Amino acid sequence: MDGQELRQRRGAPGYRVTKLPYRVRVYLNNQVLIPANLVRVLGISGLKYAVITVSYNGILITVKGVKLLRTRHTDSRQFTIPREVREAYGIRPGDEIEIIDIKPFRLS
Repeated sequence: MDGQELRQRRGAPGYRVTKLPYRVRVYLNNQVLIPANLVRVLGISGLKYAVITVSYNGILITVKGVKLLRTRHTDSRQFTIPREVREAYGIRPGDEIEIIDIKPFRLS
């Protein structure tokens, strides 16, 4: 056996999300989690800014230039829903939204 076979994953098991759309609750700090499994499947682990489309109460909302926040030891990401979007659509902490699409943000 080599070292790769003996190596085990550390930490909490995490969420088993492997495709979009994905339903998630908005945290108290108005941030939303993108689990590490989903980040790896989508191939966005190196992404700093994204265009994210979410659904809230049946309304599609696209937010451009969202900064994807990361921690040091995991591939999961979080993003903050901008204040103007929260106020316009009445999104509050604890509400459930559905992430429909995540794409790289490119300046045009």
